[in-house]
Amino acid sequence: MSILLRNVVLSLEEEESLLQGKVADALQIPPETIEKFRIVKKSLDARKKRQIHFVYTLAISLPLDIEKKILAQPPPALPIEKLEEPSPFPPAVIKKKPLHRPVIVGTGPAGLFAAMQLAASGWSPLIIERGKEVPERVRDVEQFWNEGALNPESNVQFGEGGAGTFSDGKLYTRLKDPRTAFILETFSRFGAHEEIQYLQKPHIGTDRLRRIILAMREYLLGKGVEYKFQTRLTGLEIRRGSLQGIILNDSDRIACSALLLAIGNGARDTFQMLSRSGLAIEPKPLAIGLRVEHPQKLVDRIQYGPSAGHPRLDPAEYQLTYRSSHDRGVYSFCMCPGGFVIGATSEKGQIITNGMSHYQRNSPWANSALVVSVGPRDFPSPTPLAGVEFQRIWGEKAFLAGGGDFKAPVQRLVDFLDGRDPGPVRKTSFKPGVTPARLTDCLPAVVAEDLREALPVFNRKMPGFCSQDAVLIGIETRTSSPVRMVRGEDFQSATIRGLYPCGEGAGYAGGIISSAIDGMKAAEAVLKIFE
Repeated sequence: MSILLRNVVLSLEEEESLLQGKVADALQIPPETIEKFRIVKKSLDARKKRQIHFVYTLAISLPLDIEKKILAQPPPALPIEKLEEPSPFPPAVIKKKPLHRPVIVGTGPAGLFAAMQLAASGWSPLIIERGKEVPERVRDVEQFWNEGALNPESNVQFGEGGAGTFSDGKLYTRLKDPRTAFILETFSRFGAHEEIQYLQKPHIGTDRLRRIILAMREYLLGKGVEYKFQTRLTGLEIRRGSLQGIILNDSDRIACSALLLAIGNGARDTFQMLSRSGLAIEPKPLAIGLRVEHPQKLVDRIQYGPSAGHPRLDPAEYQLTYRSSHDRGVYSFCMCPGGFVIGATSEKGQIITNGMSHYQRNSPWANSALVVSVGPRDFPSPTPLAGVEFQRIWGEKAFLAGGGDFKAPVQRLVDFLDGRDPGPVRKTSFKPGVTPARLTDCLPAVVAEDLREALPVFNRKMPGFCSQDAVLIGIETRTSSPVRMVRGEDFQSATIRGLYPCGEGAGYAGGIISSAIDGMKAAEAVLKIFE
């Protein structure tokens, strides 16, 4: 048993090797009495720029008699409590197995962790993925970034690991779920730094995430899981409202009574097929906007003040929110310190941007989406896929504004804010390149208005945000899925028994951790039938 000690503070000049001594002083015990301790949580407090410090929560193991004494009479005002270790997340105990093995569609976080859960329970699902394996996929994506040659089936959206493979690999979530610890431990086991288990805002980085995805595949293959790459789900066979089989690549039929649909939000053709097949789908609110890019050193100075550049400080982050006069949320999203703005389209004739960072976050640029909330009232029709249509309309306008060759339209932030014509811009991180353009031509009028309304507010919160060096790159449309696939408490589709929509594409998650949790829950729902 251990005790939990909160609010242990280290200044920027103090090394973590001093933690044990600080703990001993706080508990009023000799340092050698501490048998072991580990970091449970580490965060940065930069609210006072001249007093930036780290705050730790520590789990401390002590001899039983000393532990009891401290818990009975803790030192005054010391935030201390008995540590309740979370129990390992248990796999289901299976009494019988289905006639046909489950099929998982998609190798993003939802699909991978659904497979992990099924494999831990003794099942060997089939995973199908329309894109390619990581090494081939990386080559295709880099060719697109360098030459503008898009492969519609192998890109930032489609392929092993899902869209998150080319991202910052953020791992934080607001969900309080016991599965989170299991997911973080799993990523660590397959190659992520152990710090992801205690940092307040952990990330993996695209470079490490690619290796982790490969290691997870090797593990699952060893458990009897089968992968089929370059394999699209193109049809469903349904009888009396229940799934009987699936069609792959318009030709191959597989008997299937449990389909875990873990597609990403880029699979627009699959959305259409599912809607035609009778899957209950609703349009869902989303957000649209631009990517803003600053020099990272500028963001560091704004956030850290005189401490900017200190070797113990990571590249600075920010989070901004505003409520517009149109009663819409305007906010930063997927902020990537030391990162890149990337072309993330999967469709010809479309521009989609996203942010990506390596583990070291050592690019000279910082970027974030700046988006405005939109919903069915803004969509061009009342149909279930109206959000998809809305995204395509503005993605096409951005494509044309950029010159029609996958270069992104770009404008200096100050010119966008003041309504001036676009002029020359500094070098950006975006590949395949940028073209100066009026970004108001790529956005709904209300979105452009609300961004212009919010930017001065953001500049007051972060003086220098609206600087001459800030560049806006269009456009950002994939903050979340444009649909929600209606399901019941048993995770099955409201209209097709045996089909389990899960993850981001289904409209129930946003980000790696929440998608992984939802995939695990869907797998548990399948297993529950056979307990």
